[in-house]
Amino acid sequence: MTTRPDLSDALANAELLFDRVAIDAAIADMAERIRADYAGARPLYLTVMNGALPFAGLLALQVGEGVDLEFDYLHATRYRGHTSGGELHWLHRPRTPLAGRRVLLVDDILDEGHTLAGIRDWCLGEGAAEVRIAAMTRKDHDRCVPGLVADYVGIDVPDRYVFGFGMDYHEQGRNLPAIYALKD
Repeated sequence: MTTRPDLSDALANAELLFDRVAIDAAIADMAERIRADYAGARPLYLTVMNGALPFAGLLALQVGEGVDLEFDYLHATRYRGHTSGGELHWLHRPRTPLAGRRVLLVDDILDEGHTLAGIRDWCLGEGAAEVRIAAMTRKDHDRCVPGLVADYVGIDVPDRYVFGFGMDYHEQGRNLPAIYALKD
């Protein structure tokens, strides 16, 4: 059995970056832009599990009326409980046909973008007419997959290990109502 580090130790060695008030304001701003871009449309709203779950639910509620979101989800990961990524591993693919659809991928973080690029490419390969990305956070660095951008970004975070509000620390802390970064 693998022993995971304690979340309490991580919190003791972390800096609070964004509290719930800042997160809610960022989500409201994103929702306004999404409403404008998808007014009268019925996009397929694909939540990337597990990390995007808290963010995706709140964002969908903020988008509200005027955009008829059709929900589905996917679960693809490169991390599988580790802090560095490997090959893309699919745990669940969406059941909704993507052919001809406008797809909005909703994820917790755009870091280097390998996972999102793989998912985006799969969606396009399934015939999606358009794939846009809504990311709660985007890491501030220049290592992103060339050509991959998030169309909607809530908050830019420093190039450090971040966790909370969907993002995990060794599969812990996703339910924290704020975003933290390890100090070292």
